[in-house]
Amino acid sequence: MNQTQCRRRPSSRRKRRCKSKQIWMMILITIVLLIEQHSGGKLISLIGTEKDGNIGAKQLWEDSSSSDIKVDLNRLYSRNAILVDAESGDMVAERNGGEKIYPASMTKIMTAILAIENSGDLSERVIVPPEIFPPLQVEGASMAGFEPGEEVTPKDLLYGILLPSGAESCIAFAERIAGSEDKFVDLMNEKAKELGMHDTHFCNSTGLHNAKHYSTANDIAVLLQYALKNQDFREAFCSSRYSTNPSAQHPDGFTVYSTMFQEMESAAITGREILGGKTGYTKEGGLCLASLAQVNGREYILVTAKADGTHQTEPFHVLDAVNVYNQIGKEVEDIGN
Repeated sequence: MNQTQCRRRPSSRRKRRCKSKQIWMMILITIVLLIEQHSGGKLISLIGTEKDGNIGAKQLWEDSSSSDIKVDLNRLYSRNAILVDAESGDMVAERNGGEKIYPASMTKIMTAILAIENSGDLSERVIVPPEIFPPLQVEGASMAGFEPGEEVTPKDLLYGILLPSGAESCIAFAERIAGSEDKFVDLMNEKAKELGMHDTHFCNSTGLHNAKHYSTANDIAVLLQYALKNQDFREAFCSSRYSTNPSAQHPDGFTVYSTMFQEMESAAITGREILGGKTGYTKEGGLCLASLAQVNGREYILVTAKADGTHQTEPFHVLDAVNVYNQIGKEVEDIGN
């Protein structure tokens, strides 16, 4: 019954009935607002008038967080950041997450997962093509340490991609799987489309700068969540070091190290631990990092990009990760108390 109907029927009983409805409606609105304030959701539409003229409360929520945890991303060195629950993929916090970025070596997450999915046996022997080295050396690309013509395993190459960010490992996989890097890039873009990475376009397998090679922090988080479901990827991504198999060029093998863990004093923080990560850097993309951490038994993915700095400055991307995961830990402790 609306207010016009109340005026047309001025009996005391109906007046009391209309007044009662209005009181209950105000109580309902108050309850909804209290729920909104507590949950951190944004109430898009609270009051709606239905076709029959009755006033009804409509709850249409736009969730800004997957939980009660509140994390401040506004004081990071990185311009772009997104924090998600690793299991569900729900966003916990975001800052310019949909803005275009140059992903640099975070690109190698896609290269690595496609390498695994298209390789079969990771213990067979393959040859690192000699002809791939000169162009990479001209570009100044980072290398894992394999030699031209060296006989290695796909597992060696996988760890060479994810730990020291070796470009020769990427190209060796690309040519082995697709015949050329260009054709492998086609597979990368097809996979991105399949995963719903609609704001991403790859031009190479290494992350070397190209104006048409771009993504977003949001899309990289989607990619990493998908890749971590593969056990071979997860083991490599979460390793701090790896020793390659012996070869003619390296009779005792050699050890590669995670670029992220090398920048950290310790992966252990009170109540939490950074499990793994893939760093990236180009002049245009700044310092980037896609990482995984466990906080009080729950895993989180953080992707940050465009932090000022270089390989010679402080590791601002790693400092941002420590900052964010510490915030989560403190929030969890406060909620528990």
